[in-house]
Amino acid sequence: MELFLTLVSGLAWTVVYVEAIRVGLRDRTYAMPVAALALNFAWESIYAVRDIATGVSAQGVVNVVWAAADVVIVCTYLRFGRADLPRFVTRPMFAVWSVLVFGTGFAVQGLFLAHFGAHDATRYSAFLQNLLMSGLFIGLFAARSGPRGQSLTIAVAKWLGTLAPTLLFGVIEDAPFILALGILCSVFDLTYIGLLLQARANGDRERPRKTEANNIPFVELSP
Repeated sequence: MELFLTLVSGLAWTVVYVEAIRVGLRDRTYAMPVAALALNFAWESIYAVRDIATGVSAQGVVNVVWAAADVVIVCTYLRFGRADLPRFVTRPMFAVWSVLVFGTGFAVQGLFLAHFGAHDATRYSAFLQNLLMSGLFIGLFAARSGPRGQSLTIAVAKWLGTLAPTLLFGVIEDAPFILALGILCSVFDLTYIGLLLQARANGDRERPRKTEANNIPFVELSP
């Protein structure tokens, strides 16, 4: 059962990352909230390196795949992310902001690892950043006034990818803290899925145009 849940989580999150890359390139934007992306990229990079150093495991292979996919998502953010910021944000300002955000992601993950040790740090940081991501996806939907740069596939796969380790660590390994965080993630994830379904039912459509400020293409929802 543990191996099954690990593989379900690995497959579901891989779907999230592949779909985020596809949607980001299609809509010329980034498909994962940047703060969550920074924490995810740091988590998967750090633990992929640790897993490679300590031997081959199912989770280790999954972490390597996730880290590789995250690199591409980060590239979509660096390529298109400035278009979602106010017009006064220059390229140097965007570069400094990006270094700060991703540097903070690595610092936070390093602090978790140093304080809790690998066993607890992987779980605590993963579920806390997962809860943050769940809330930020709803914020992304609100900030973009609809589903631009998002998809129902990402939402459902993210929910399932979090639900599997919630059952593994929260129920099977009897960790109430993890279980509570996982339940909160599901509440936010299902809310987000509901928003996307409502947007689809309302017939939201997308059309591309360019900003006057920096001539960076982005997609705007039709009224």
